[in-house]
Amino acid sequence: MSLDDVLARIDADLPDATDRLLDLLRIPSISTDPAFKTDCDRAADWLVADLQGLGIDASKRPTPGHPMVVGHVGDSGPHLLFYGHYDVQPVDPLDLWDNDPFDPQIEDTAKGRVIRGRGSSDDKGQLMTFVEALRAWKAVKGDWPCRITFFLEGEEESGSPSLVPFMKENAEELKTDIALICDTGLFESKTPAIVTMLRGLLGEELTVTGPTMDLHSGMYGGIAMNPIRVLSGIIASLHDDTGRITVPGFYDGVPELSDELEAQWQGLAFDHETFLGDVGLSQPAGEQDRTPLEMIWSRPTCDVNGIWGGYTGDGFKTVLPSKAHAKISFRLVGDQDPLAIRESFRQVVRDALPADYEVEFSGHGASQASGADTSGDMFEAARKALSDEWQIPAAYIGCGGSIPIAGHFQQILGTEPMLVGFGKDDDAIHSPNEKYDMESFHKGIRSWARILDALS
Repeated sequence: MSLDDVLARIDADLPDATDRLLDLLRIPSISTDPAFKTDCDRAADWLVADLQGLGIDASKRPTPGHPMVVGHVGDSGPHLLFYGHYDVQPVDPLDLWDNDPFDPQIEDTAKGRVIRGRGSSDDKGQLMTFVEALRAWKAVKGDWPCRITFFLEGEEESGSPSLVPFMKENAEELKTDIALICDTGLFESKTPAIVTMLRGLLGEELTVTGPTMDLHSGMYGGIAMNPIRVLSGIIASLHDDTGRITVPGFYDGVPELSDELEAQWQGLAFDHETFLGDVGLSQPAGEQDRTPLEMIWSRPTCDVNGIWGGYTGDGFKTVLPSKAHAKISFRLVGDQDPLAIRESFRQVVRDALPADYEVEFSGHGASQASGADTSGDMFEAARKALSDEWQIPAAYIGCGGSIPIAGHFQQILGTEPMLVGFGKDDDAIHSPNEKYDMESFHKGIRSWARILDALS
């Protein structure tokens, strides 16, 4: 039996595969809300039963939080790990949903048929593309393409507090040749892609304190330095006129793109004017000697996520505040050291304080960037498989966000992550009326079948 037979089985079984996904979507597995703990357990049980029904040795593993689902199958060939998460985001605000978020529906839209419901794209629909590909493979060929480990998490949407301890405790069981992660999307909703760069993240909160109390601006204005003015000046100094970040040592470890990757990105013909125009903007604001895709994917950033101080209520109150606050995040790339950058940033702030003023810092996470080594045969084989399915050349792309699990696979297990997903830009993940295109679900299943064939 050939790959074409597996693909034909996928096509014929699509209605049943869709029904199975809808069944999983009906379970309100919201990990961050303790009220849904039983439902998270129920989702894990559902997955264990489904995998066991395929003949996979699967079990629910307890953690201090929500359980992991781990399964193993196959006894020869390359060893692949598949990671996904069965938990979902909260549904608030509920009144913005057109239907019950846990009563999933198949809808016809102007852009085609979609699966509407919480978790349809992030990440239950994506997770099930891999399971359904393996189901069709087993039905047609009667065996497995290679050795496969399933690793399904229930806390991704609530910070994965149990993930790292579980991985460390079970490292030998989870080590494989490569880790497949289906939690990303198509480039501009049409081009198949393998994400090979993920930015790291450093968060800093600071409070600048000057006078011992809020001051009357008529009495003290002019003679007393305003903490908001101090903080605003510091923030303004973090970028120069070209958009470059001025923190000393900030660019240590920032790599340049390879010629091959730069050519691939240029070939994507990214329309940054439309990208910005969709949110009412027109001009790229990053380093002015970089392309828009570099700004998003391969260059580090410094952004103010919140700033406050003084009186912000209704009406007016003429005070000089005692304190001013800000939250600042840095997206990191390459080998940038988040802890070194934290200390350098804090020293910049301390050096800028006038006499009598002090600052308090609070750190909010410090994770390094991660990047996949694409030099091995597996990455090129997977890229060709994606290209064959979508009839569009697949690309290695970056991701402006952070997906910590990719780095954990590298650092804890020594396993390269391969991120392949089929979400689209308008899937409204984390938002009301989340959806997953039927095309993404169907071709996603077919894509994994092709990748399994190529890798095995």
